Amino acid sequence: MSRFIDRLKQVSAGGLAPMGFRAVGGKPRPRMVLVAHGAGAKATGADAVLVSFPKTGVKAPKAKSDVPWGGWLKDVTGPVVKKLGEGGADFVVFPAASVSSAILEDDKLGKVVETEPALDAGLLKAIDDLPVDAVLIAGEKPSLTWQDLMLFRRGANILSKPLLVMVSPDITASELQALCQAGVGGVVAGDKLDKLRQMIDKLPAPKASKRRAEPLVPPMGGVETASEEEED
Repeated sequence: MSRFIDRLKQVSAGGLAPMGFRAVGGKPRPRMVLVAHGAGAKATGADAVLVSFPKTGVKAPKAKSDVPWGGWLKDVTGPVVKKLGEGGADFVVFPAASVSSAILEDDKLGKVVETEPALDAGLLKAIDDLPVDAVLIAGEKPSLTWQDLMLFRRGANILSKPLLVMVSPDITASELQALCQAGVGGVVAGDKLDKLRQMIDKLPAPKASKRRAEPLVPPMGGVETASEEEED
């Protein structure tokens, strides 16, 4: 099983600590997962490293620590996926339009499917029935818009799988908090990881979402009202 996927699922589930006594001063679990993007990205404080492979040639990065790493593939083939596994990769990110058989052949790598933010709601829901572990919404933007947050919240509400998004290294603490509140389980960035790590560690717990109660309407037909009973 992928170490990164395990970590992502723990954080996305709310970072619940095990029952029992906890050591005083224990480090609290983060609200979000941080992924360093790029072979040259300094992985200080990152939970994982994501390396892009735009072509078929795959050369595993030199591991400097025990931080799990994954390959972001643009051209997905069976041999490429096999090389990733043999090179020590922990997970793989692939576009939804790629060939499924190449990914399904490896049952050890964590599987993250890349989708568009405005993907049809029915297709988003269908992802839950597929053998993938998480969803990545790519496309770095200099700043978040309200529409971005609405789309991320929509995805988090529909999906039961963890949601990752790509963010600008200059994202602010308030924007990170908004992403966390929208249900995003992790962010992918290529620079200023130390700053992002500090901001993520300081994120407050997300507020409980308020859902409006919907009135229950009885089905039409076959139900007699009180006035009809009195007339009878």
